This record gives sequence, C-alpha cells and structure tokens, in this order.
Amino acid sequence: MNTSKAVLMGSLAALVVLSAATVIIQEAWGHGVQAQLQSRFVRIEDETFSTQTLNTGEILEVRGKLVSLVNRDLRAWISIFNESTNAGNRWEFVSRDPPGNVFDIPPSGVIEYTMRVKALEAGVYHSHTQLNVANVGPGLGPGQTIVVEGPAILKPYSVGNIIYQTILICVGLGVSFATRPWQVI
Repeated sequence: MNTSKAVLMGSLAALVVLSAATVIIQEAWGHGVQAQLQSRFVRIEDETFSTQTLNTGEILEVRGKLVSLVNRDLRAWISIFNESTNAGNRWEFVSRDPPGNVFDIPPSGVIEYTMRVKALEAGVYHSHTQLNVANVGPGLGPGQTIVVEGPAILKPYSVGNIIYQTILICVGLGVSFATRPWQVI
C-alpha cells in the first residue's frame, strides 16, 4: 500500500513538473513592439501598405481606419513608426489625410486615414501606423516589413536653421553656467 501511494505521489509530482516545464520552455517570436502599444481608446484597423519593396525616391502609401472605442472626443495625430536595420531610418512625408497635424476623433467614430511617405534611405524597415492620442499616448498598428533599395537621397540643410539651433544651444549653456545649478548640491 505504501509503495503504491509513493508511486502515485511521485507520478503526480512528475506530471506537475513536466507540465510547468512545457509552459516555461515555449518559444516566442516577435520584432520588439510591446503589446501595450495597442491603444484601449482607439483601434487601428485594416492597415494596408501599398508595397513591400520600393526604391529610394518612391512613395509608400499607408491606409487604414481609426475606430474610437470611447464615448468622448479625442485629439490625435498620426505618423509612421519605423524599426530598421540601419541607423538612418529616413522617410519624408508627402501627404496625410486627415490633413494637418492634429485632428479630432468623434465619440465611437471611425476615421479613414492615408499617409504617403517618400523613402530617402535604403534599409529593411518594419513600419507601423503610429496614432498619438492627446493625454493617452501612442498606439501602433500591426505593421509590415518594407524593403527599400537604392542610393540615399540627401536633403539640403537650411543654414538659417543650423544657426538658429546653435544660438539656442549656446543660450541654454550660458544660462546653465550663469545659474550654476550643480553648486546647489
């Protein structure tokens, strides 16, 4: 009797350990986008990309729907989030619909969107629609891998913009050294 109880308990313990081990050992595959980046306020649906491969200078069109899941107005803006194999990660917006930077999503409303961007640098990009909702944060669409080939397109820099940014940095450093905040410690 004791032997059968010992065998039964040993078998039960082995079964529990093996079942826990199979849960722990499961493999997961992903590309690094965190699950919480899908918003509980607005869902991005039917995200489609016009192509999966293009050359620099060509246009990528991203379309989809923004579906409000709440009963209040939301202020939002859309952009494209890219993860890439290179450090460049350069795209230029050609157009957005809804137009402008910030738009309103009505309560329980549906807004169709279109973004057109020009590829400026070769690379393999995993691109997503990024919806930023005011006072909530970002949310990402499912995404698509886009391969861009061709020579980089360099845009000229505005000398006035560089001078302006340099002046702002110098003023900030001047204020920092004049007030010497490190001496407070």
